[in-house]
Amino acid sequence: MSTPLPAARPELITKSLDGPSAVERPGSGTATPIKFGRIDAALEDVTRAIERSRDAVLGMQQWEGHWCGELEGDSMLEADYIFLHVLLGTGNQGKMERALNEIMRYRNNDGSWSLYPGGPGNISLSVKCYFANKLMGVSADEPHMAQTREWILAHGGVVACNTFTKIYLCALGQYEYNFVPAIPPEIVLFPRWFYFNIYEISAWSRGILVPLSIAYAKKPFKKIPAEHGISELFVGGRENADLSLRWDRDQIVSWRNFFIFLDRVTHWFERIHIRPLRSMALKKAQKWMLERLEMSDGLGAIYPAILNSIIALRCLGYSLDDPQVIRAMDEFEKLGIDAPNGTTDYPMPTFRMQPCMSPVWDTAQAVYALGEAGLDRKDPRLLKAVDWMLSKEVRHKGDWAVKDRGAAPGGWYFEYNNEFYPDVDDTAQVLLALNKVDNPRERYHYDVCQRAIEWVFSMQCKNGGWGSFDKDNTKMIFQHIPFADHNAMLDPPTVDITGRVLEMLATYGYTRKDRRVEKAIKFIFSEQEPDGSWFGRWGVNYLYGTYLVLRGLEAMGIWNHEPEIQQAAEWIRSVQNADGGWGESCHSYDDPATRGVGVSTPSQTAWGILGLLAAGDTRSDSVAKGIKWLLARQQADGSWDESTGEGKTRQAIYTGTGFPRVFYLAYPLYRDYFALLALTNYKRTMQKAD
Repeated sequence: MSTPLPAARPELITKSLDGPSAVERPGSGTATPIKFGRIDAALEDVTRAIERSRDAVLGMQQWEGHWCGELEGDSMLEADYIFLHVLLGTGNQGKMERALNEIMRYRNNDGSWSLYPGGPGNISLSVKCYFANKLMGVSADEPHMAQTREWILAHGGVVACNTFTKIYLCALGQYEYNFVPAIPPEIVLFPRWFYFNIYEISAWSRGILVPLSIAYAKKPFKKIPAEHGISELFVGGRENADLSLRWDRDQIVSWRNFFIFLDRVTHWFERIHIRPLRSMALKKAQKWMLERLEMSDGLGAIYPAILNSIIALRCLGYSLDDPQVIRAMDEFEKLGIDAPNGTTDYPMPTFRMQPCMSPVWDTAQAVYALGEAGLDRKDPRLLKAVDWMLSKEVRHKGDWAVKDRGAAPGGWYFEYNNEFYPDVDDTAQVLLALNKVDNPRERYHYDVCQRAIEWVFSMQCKNGGWGSFDKDNTKMIFQHIPFADHNAMLDPPTVDITGRVLEMLATYGYTRKDRRVEKAIKFIFSEQEPDGSWFGRWGVNYLYGTYLVLRGLEAMGIWNHEPEIQQAAEWIRSVQNADGGWGESCHSYDDPATRGVGVSTPSQTAWGILGLLAAGDTRSDSVAKGIKWLLARQQADGSWDESTGEGKTRQAIYTGTGFPRVFYLAYPLYRDYFALLALTNYKRTMQKAD
């Protein structure tokens, strides 16, 4: 951490830990005693673990200088891959069959598919996976198909799916365009001063909806064989299904009903072909999309936007051999990972898709953790990573500039290339990492950092917090729009990003004397939950939010005996698992009563430890037990495992969040660089306390 813990010397840990006080050294066959009552003995083991972890993280560095772990999401990715290639009449049959194998790998025992391992079945995802089976020629009479069909019908059938799923089904003749929420391309014509315009919704929704509006206007349709259809998934049969949007009868006067009324009016105009601005809207939507395709690895460099842009280009008349389509398809296919011979965990041939790539994020986290772990500030491996990060600095105004007009460009994005969409979270983490290295290009390094800090300040929202891609993206009314059922229409300020920004600013010398800092601190305190925790928007979940807030507040010199800090620390201690680790399931987004509840994982255990250390906790057994948990589970190569199940059922545990309640992620490097950071911070804290 950038600022020391309070000078008052805490009492040394004297209580014994649960179970035998020994850690099995991976591969050694011997046990090394760990006496947490004696700091030097504990630090000896921690030091060895840090060295192995540091070597493991360095071993993952790629030759260009960066880190990039394979992101994992749910089976929607492979199902949509099959859908797209069937729609376009393209694709490699072998890859599509292997994608189906990947889908079936994650089917639940009740026949459904879940958004995260161990989660409940999800209707939209289950319908997509069932349809993927049908498109690949699997008969509806197969026992597993019958079971899935029964589950889907019991949960409302196709009509219960979200809008994006229904529109994809329309393209293959399995739903009616007249009954999906309208996404007219005319929305791109709304001026920026208008209350509703595309810059009042989140950056990712913008990238998804603009090309989807083109598809909605053109209404692509491909007839498929009847046996590949899914009419059997409509409750009471497709001919008897009520596909119309439901009015909110409990609240006749409501925003939802208002938007449904507008939707009905829009559909009426569509039916009678009153669309005076349609041609102009399509041209502007096309121009908007092409501009962003030129400066990124596919539209927004994220899976759904890239997929929709390919469909939109074809709808606009671009041929499959047009350079724009070829480039978009290439970027889409780059997200795929082919394993025709299977993997060590799963011998079946598979093909899986990533939702995007995370090189800037992973590199910034790895460099920061390595710097904290004591790697020399002039180490050539760190310098190479820094040069790579500096090459990714944004020097072009993107969508963020619509609401932040006076600011100069700066900052970083998440992926390899995504110039239109830098984000505050990545930028803050890169700045933390850059401060860990002595760059020989000192003046250039300094100028880049100053530009980025000024950009971050310019993105601060009115309430003092920071969102990720846009400023003051907070008009909650838009969540009632019928096509907003993907639950991710907005990008409001969040405490997890704000906590990271505060830690970064403290590293660069900013204090509470700066009114912008003080405003951010007030925002954070206003968002604290009654039990002392903080919500985590971009990581699962309250453990993530709470640890980042405590890090930020500690860096800014907030006294750790403040009631809010101690309440947060007590909450972390209260949700520690009996085995000494911490864990939290994605289910906490659906049911906040389950916050902090889940199987222990290396990344979340590290967050628990880091949060307690930031709160000044070196007196309870909690931190020592967490450290013991990490030490006991470090593997022979210095890394950690963060998965559940064995063999065919083995799955990564999702501790990353894309869209709460809609899409979650497994970051494979989280378990390593966060564990390294926790061990390093623990060692430093104990040395200062001695």
